[in-house]
Amino acid sequence: MKRRGLQTIQQAEELNITAFLNLMVILVPFLLITAVFSRLTVLELNLPALDAKGDDSAKVKLQLELVIREHSFDIQDANIGLIKKIERTQKDSQWKQFTDAMVAIKTRFPDESSISLLLEPEVDYKTMIKVMDKVRSAQVVVGFSAETVVLFPDISIGDAQVIAVAELAVNDLAVEAGVASGQASDKSAKE
Repeated sequence: MKRRGLQTIQQAEELNITAFLNLMVILVPFLLITAVFSRLTVLELNLPALDAKGDDSAKVKLQLELVIREHSFDIQDANIGLIKKIERTQKDSQWKQFTDAMVAIKTRFPDESSISLLLEPEVDYKTMIKVMDKVRSAQVVVGFSAETVVLFPDISIGDAQVIAVAELAVNDLAVEAGVASGQASDKSAKE
């Protein structure tokens, strides 16, 4: 009886690791492929500093903000206010106006490379990405060739203040009243 006990102790079973190796053969290439794709889609964004508006000791410089609203693009400076308002339409002409405005600002402030995108909650992801592409660079025609000009590559993203419908109506009435008073003053000046 003692002999049988010794024989069972001395025999060791081999580990069957073929299923584990099959899993590794499939898993390793999959992980390598997805790692490469995820690295290509990384977009580096800078968040606006909390004390960016509190520092008055330095010279006032351009703090460009682009407010993307449901019906318009508001290009503004954080210090001065609204620079240009472009109505959003489904036509490509809005992008031409948008690009022209960005190029004009870049030619006036060539050292500026940062912009803050402020989005309303209704703005969809596709619009945000398209605006980010348009803000980073633009195709400019020089002579007979088109050149890519780098505009504002440092992009920060934030939430825009939502304008209430009542405020929009008041602003529209104020604009209409200003136009009407301007037309009335033009008529009185002609008389």
